[in-house]
Amino acid sequence: MVPFSFAGQELALVGQRALYWPRERALLVADLHLEKASFFARFGQMLPPYDSRETLERIALAVRETGARRVLCLGDNFHDEGGAARLEPHAAGMLAALTRATDWVWITGNHDRGEVGEGTALPELELAGLVLRHEALAGETRPEMSGHFHPKLRIAARGRHISRPCAVRSETRLILPAFGTLTGGLDAADPAIIAALQPARSADALLSAKGKLLQYPLWRAK
Repeated sequence: MVPFSFAGQELALVGQRALYWPRERALLVADLHLEKASFFARFGQMLPPYDSRETLERIALAVRETGARRVLCLGDNFHDEGGAARLEPHAAGMLAALTRATDWVWITGNHDRGEVGEGTALPELELAGLVLRHEALAGETRPEMSGHFHPKLRIAARGRHISRPCAVRSETRLILPAFGTLTGGLDAADPAIIAALQPARSADALLSAKGKLLQYPLWRAK
């Protein structure tokens, strides 16, 4: 885990896609998009069918690594309203075990229109003065953590173009990377993300490398 601070709270990057909040003993993930592969299979686009299993395995590993007692999912939990019903038995059993072992909160996103299973479903949640929701809300004055945009840092290094999931942080906004296996990404310096970070003074992309925190000013990524 790689520690950093946001809005007076100590957090840590867990791998490249999750956050741990020690004060709340909470693992934060966004944009799982469970059952995305089976959604596209219905329309003839065949993707590897075990995306949900892989995503849930990675959550289970992060829970073990951090000792998290809570899992806070920041929206777009299933890819569509029928996703929960399409979970194959192994993945369904994994999800059931995770929701029994932790205090599991599903914050709803724009893809979330159906059942999500066990746990608590909320439109948003406020903890320790921070608001957790799926998409950054224009005009919000409280510190906010969200998902939705799937930020990725794209840079050129040693003649290669590198793309990595990243969190993006301004003074009062923190946007998590997408956690799901089959989720794509939007350039961290995209105007939509910059607008969501307002005020965007000193906005950075955050990622971990070899146990260290890398902070990349977003003006450099444009």
